Amino acid sequence: MIGGTYSFLSVQASLAGPGGNISLGSGAGVAEEGITTEPLDDKDNLTVGADGSLMHSLIASQAARVTVRLLKTSPVNALLMQLFNFQRQSPANWGQNNLTINDPVRGDVVSGTAIAFARQPTITYAKVGGMNEWIFYGNITELLGSGAPSLT
Repeated sequence: MIGGTYSFLSVQASLAGPGGNISLGSGAGVAEEGITTEPLDDKDNLTVGADGSLMHSLIASQAARVTVRLLKTSPVNALLMQLFNFQRQSPANWGQNNLTINDPVRGDVVSGTAIAFARQPTITYAKVGGMNEWIFYGNITELLGSGAPSLT
């Protein structure tokens, strides 16, 4: 049987580095669009020889983009802006963050190292409050669970 239940209420996420440790999971005012991790590189490069022979090249890169979407009213926006402003003051503080995203109910674990802010978010003031998108780059490893956690 395929099934199970997913809820963002189970998602635990945090960004930790020089100047702060910020919770980004459930309770942080995450927008409906949530948190996204996206590899920057394919894992394979296929080269086709003149005679039609194939050569696969395994790409070692773990580089990824992580996008955290927060409601306009989330107080976490101010915390991230303070951390961004602090870290951009010195290269010694830049790219030193660690990121974790866990869903213990599903068994998912995402770990990131050498995480840096891509830029400050685009700020929009409109008729309806929207969201701020915080984009980060770094090395990401992901392990998706079976969706059937141990109850022990």
